[in-house]
Amino acid sequence: MKKYFILSIILIGGYTLTTAQNERIGQAGATELLINSMPKSSGFNGLDLGSTSGIEGSLVNPAGIARTTGTELMFARTAWLRGSEIFINSFGFSQSVGVDGGTIGLLINTVNLGEFVRTTVDQPDGTLGTFSPTFLNIGLSFAKKFTDQIHVGATVRVINQSTPEVSANGVAFDAGVQYRNGEKDRLKLGIALRNVGPTMQFGGDGLAGRVTFESNKPYDTGVELPTARFEIPTVLSMGGSYDFFLGTDNTITAMGAFISNSFYNNQGGLGLEYSYKDIVMLRGSFLYENGIFDELGRGRNNAHTGGALGASFQIPFGSGKYDASGNEAFSAFSLDMSYRFTNPFDGTFTFGARIDI
Repeated sequence: MKKYFILSIILIGGYTLTTAQNERIGQAGATELLINSMPKSSGFNGLDLGSTSGIEGSLVNPAGIARTTGTELMFARTAWLRGSEIFINSFGFSQSVGVDGGTIGLLINTVNLGEFVRTTVDQPDGTLGTFSPTFLNIGLSFAKKFTDQIHVGATVRVINQSTPEVSANGVAFDAGVQYRNGEKDRLKLGIALRNVGPTMQFGGDGLAGRVTFESNKPYDTGVELPTARFEIPTVLSMGGSYDFFLGTDNTITAMGAFISNSFYNNQGGLGLEYSYKDIVMLRGSFLYENGIFDELGRGRNNAHTGGALGASFQIPFGSGKYDASGNEAFSAFSLDMSYRFTNPFDGTFTFGARIDI
């Protein structure tokens, strides 16, 4: 069964590759699904398809959730394009349900766009107060370790965008596979297909109006103005990493990935991480796309300029638990952060805390 699952991801992903065209840029909705708000992965620009683990995999490759050996809790806050006053809060939870039972995960993302002045056609002067749009994504994941080398995972994500009088709801499906091999799983490969789902459409009282029908007895009636349906931004990602062990304490990890976007430029990148005893980790990456070195609006379509840096500080402590191989598995508390370079704005900064027990 797992062979058919992997084959399905590759076939659907191949279709995505063939439909990714530059002329489709800007035609998708729910683009907040493309935002990586995970504090570790964002330092890699999302290149860690093979090495991502725990609940962070929900936004990168859901197969990585299978790496949770007990209970994991994570909270992160992202200052998106600093200066824009946009903030993203993320709360994640993953739980192993036994050696052969797999792992479940829950990730909640909320985007805070700030306050907007409320106006209407009849009252355009802004005397009606303010409102805050709601951008909420809730993802429920399940991942399973089929063998020591192969992990498979899937996510169902509910999408909600709303104002007090207009809203759109949708659902997206993600699926991914990880393959690990070599000494201490030093070789890691991953493929993930994300944001596959039906179209969405806005509706609500805010799109209603009054129309007068002329007849023998003219009368007014309410009608709802129809809006166009829009697709969500499907993404196919493929990547891998390799660990170079420098003695027993130091590890350097090199990684690369290709990202095919159905409604945006295709992207490719390289990343590097240094780890000391899995306590201190420093990382950096660069994500390339067509026009990345040009001015915004004159060849470049992205406020982010490709570069990203990150760091993690992890404190392990004994817990008496064991992983699927029977080896002692340590619990850990970690602080993770990343900074992505932008032009304009003052970059995107993500900070998070995680505990794995």
